[in-house]
Amino acid sequence: MSAPASSPAPDLSPVRAWLLSLQERIVSAVEELDGGTFLVQDIERPHGGLSRPRVLDGGRVIERGAVQFSHSIGVDLPAAATVRRPELAGQGYQAVSVSLILHPTNPFAPTTHANFRVFSTDGKGGGPVAWWFGGGFDLTPVYPFLDDALHWHRTARAACAPFGDEVYPRMKDACDAYFWLPHRQETRGIGGVFFDDMSEGGFDRAFALTKSIGEAFLPAYLPILTRRMNTPYTPAQRDFQLYRRGRYVEFNLAYDRGTRFGLQSGARTESILASIPPVVHWRYDWHPEEGTPEHDLLAFLQPRDWLGEAGE
Repeated sequence: MSAPASSPAPDLSPVRAWLLSLQERIVSAVEELDGGTFLVQDIERPHGGLSRPRVLDGGRVIERGAVQFSHSIGVDLPAAATVRRPELAGQGYQAVSVSLILHPTNPFAPTTHANFRVFSTDGKGGGPVAWWFGGGFDLTPVYPFLDDALHWHRTARAACAPFGDEVYPRMKDACDAYFWLPHRQETRGIGGVFFDDMSEGGFDRAFALTKSIGEAFLPAYLPILTRRMNTPYTPAQRDFQLYRRGRYVEFNLAYDRGTRFGLQSGARTESILASIPPVVHWRYDWHPEEGTPEHDLLAFLQPRDWLGEAGE
């Protein structure tokens, strides 16, 4: 639900300042754990926008990491933003976001993705002013661990709790629905929380909820990464990880709205595609044997009530 037509365009500067801080803190935390250094770039965008890519390749723990800040300012909304909101076509807009992806080298350490963004139109051309927040975080394991899944979802639930008991279940279900691969009939991972078009309760509440979820990302992910990143693994397990990464690429290129928006809006292609893992394998019509850990992953990749099943 967008903001009412009579509302003025909101001041996005507090959101921008928080997102810049969040980017810096996530980069610092990953560098401390990995020992590597992110490539730092600051790139001016049209109309006063800014792109701040932060990319780590070939780290000790992280094979590919990208923590990207973007402030896009445009005079005409891309088709990806108006397909569900045709009344906004032709308006100028601002979009401020941090989007990140971490692909660990170790097959037992899960990939993670997070995105936090605010979007606002300017009402030019007589159309309604609209603003909304979106984002969330999700986890994509190759070898599943129930305690990791429970920690992940407990942290997500705690971040949502101050805003109402219904928030986490709604955002958890939205995450499962969004990261569903229909051509594979499986989820991309074990989910988390996801929200889009969020403006209910006003700008301050929507921003506060986005901040709460964003600040929960590192407490959700770092304990999992720390306990899995040094697990011994075999070449066969590494090969299975590269095979499963193919699912990640399929989702990003075929379904992800953020990827489509970035490409259509003229954003920097290298920054958009930095989410793709550097090494991926595909196999023709391959299926893991029943009774193997690789086959057990399939049971994890269906929407599940993780905390409810644990009696929480």
